[in-house]
Amino acid sequence: MPSVILEFQVQSKTNIGIRRGEAVRIDNIIKSFTNRTPTILGSDDFSKYSILIPLLEKENESHILFEVRSEQLRRQPGEICFPGGRIDQSDKDEKYTAIRETCEELGIQENSLSNIYPTDYLISPYGTIIYPFIGVLSNKVAIKPNAAEVGEVFTVPITYFLQNEPDVYEINMNIEPDKDFPYNLIIGGENYKWQVHKQKEYFYNYENKVIWGLTARILKHFIDITRNGLNG
Repeated sequence: MPSVILEFQVQSKTNIGIRRGEAVRIDNIIKSFTNRTPTILGSDDFSKYSILIPLLEKENESHILFEVRSEQLRRQPGEICFPGGRIDQSDKDEKYTAIRETCEELGIQENSLSNIYPTDYLISPYGTIIYPFIGVLSNKVAIKPNAAEVGEVFTVPITYFLQNEPDVYEINMNIEPDKDFPYNLIIGGENYKWQVHKQKEYFYNYENKVIWGLTARILKHFIDITRNGLNG
């Protein structure tokens, strides 16, 4: 196929090394996209985390293990979550992070985990991408939670979540521009009709424990996949 000859003249110097008046050929643009793996637009600006949904057998029944965050933590003290944390640059992939964080928080060795598989990742409205995994905890493992991060751990039978749907509430995610926002540059100005996003929040109540937020959303997704598999 002959190369495309359409050219654009760059009128001014840019920050990408193009000199004034230099022609930009379309075939050169295409090279920038050849063999490129797409990702999520803007994902470089997101904080990335991996978590693990720990599964274990207890009293001849399948359970999920949860953590209660230490009251000493700056972020979300006392809330219920899954083991996990921020992906470090030195981590080779998201799965490695989930395993590393789980072992650090529960005080276990990597060989205590098996059957580790990903679920769908979650893009939150709070500027984070979360990569959830499931994994099976050995029945013989002795869990020694890291007190600096974990206040306590507890388990819930999976049948409880299969038999009890969460309570669902909605919150509005409103747009609130900064004071110096250039309203004069957009049609409608200060009366511009911003789209209001509604987000569902799930609440599971088990005994005296309340599971909600991103943990509940990831949990519901896991339960939906599990239920579909059992019914399939």
